[in-house]
Amino acid sequence: MAILHTVNKSPFERNALDSCLKFASDGAAVLLIEDGVYAALRDTAVTERVASALERVSLFVLGPDLKARGFAEERLIAGVKVVDYDGFVDLAAEHDKVQAWL
Repeated sequence: MAILHTVNKSPFERNALDSCLKFASDGAAVLLIEDGVYAALRDTAVTERVASALERVSLFVLGPDLKARGFAEERLIAGVKVVDYDGFVDLAAEHDKVQAWL
């Protein structure tokens, strides 16, 4: 069963991302939304963890949320893909289940 995991909390305030990555199975998709987009930025305390997760899961970031926080796509960890709202809907439709990590 393909699962889309969404994380909307900053990895610097909550452990939602760590929990998500711990339980996400190989081949799963993780979409970082709202303050969760901070996890996709290069040169942070979680960069190594997120980059390592890219070996087994697909990571996406919601572009409008990234832009709303003042970050350009150039700041993202290599391998993280940017999606817009239509892309979010496509990801949800492509997966059997959506799991929100709060």
